[in-house]
Amino acid sequence: MSLLSVADLRLSFGGLVAIDGLSFSVGEAEIVSVIGPNGAGKTSAFNCVTGFYRPASGRITLRGRDLSGLRPSAIAGLGVARTFQNLRLFGELSVLDNVRAGSHLWLRQSVLDALLHTPRYRRSERECTEQAHHWLDFVGLRGDRYGQARALPYGEQRRTEIARALARRPDLLLLDEPAAGLNHGEKAEMLDLIRRIQALGVAIVLIEHDMGLVMEVSERVVVLNFGREIADGRPEDVRRDPAVIEAYLGGDPAVLEETAPGETVPEEKIAGQDSTGQGDPGKADSAGSDAHA
Repeated sequence: MSLLSVADLRLSFGGLVAIDGLSFSVGEAEIVSVIGPNGAGKTSAFNCVTGFYRPASGRITLRGRDLSGLRPSAIAGLGVARTFQNLRLFGELSVLDNVRAGSHLWLRQSVLDALLHTPRYRRSERECTEQAHHWLDFVGLRGDRYGQARALPYGEQRRTEIARALARRPDLLLLDEPAAGLNHGEKAEMLDLIRRIQALGVAIVLIEHDMGLVMEVSERVVVLNFGREIADGRPEDVRRDPAVIEAYLGGDPAVLEETAPGETVPEEKIAGQDSTGQGDPGKADSAGSDAHA
């Protein structure tokens, strides 16, 4: 049985079809990348999996359990966590408290415990803080853990958001463009971090425009175009697929062949860009869904 199964998923916004019959699966501790031109439906698919969008039809299951109709908090409680392309940290809170916030799903305390500061409350808070430090160590955070999250450099904020997601102890982690805005060295570190997360037994679904990173870290690649899956296979097969080359790269196979790890496909080479820079409609609508996915 697959960990995650998406079957014949369909989603539209009025007359705009965002996802049109998408099907793919993710195995236990597998790394799967979802790629495609801007507006292909990648983030919309993430929003369906995490319960922020309700698809018109199709089925999403986690270890065979149907996720249809479940609230985002319920889906998170089943072991699904995510990050966002646009960072969704609590800027006024400390870095440590941002990661502690990810622990709410497994804290063993009641409202009464919190009000009375019972021994169970104190033990739970100590464990929460220890776990937050553990995950910040794991992602390699170098900045101040007690200062405001907004004061961290951009790359460190990315690490903090991943640490918060890991604090939820997920079985499935959805990463939406984790390498966006990172320099070459930070992208190499991100690639290593993704592999170390997989080594924990966590399955990862990755949306990413950095083709070098995608081809280096993925076990399978799913390619979308206009909400439809046009390829699903090993990276070495997908990068030579004529449909992928035509739809995603405008017919220039050299772009994928020559893209090394850590390099991003130039925007002018990607098919599907429009003059407004508009992308997946799911990007904007996911902005308010930070801590619940």
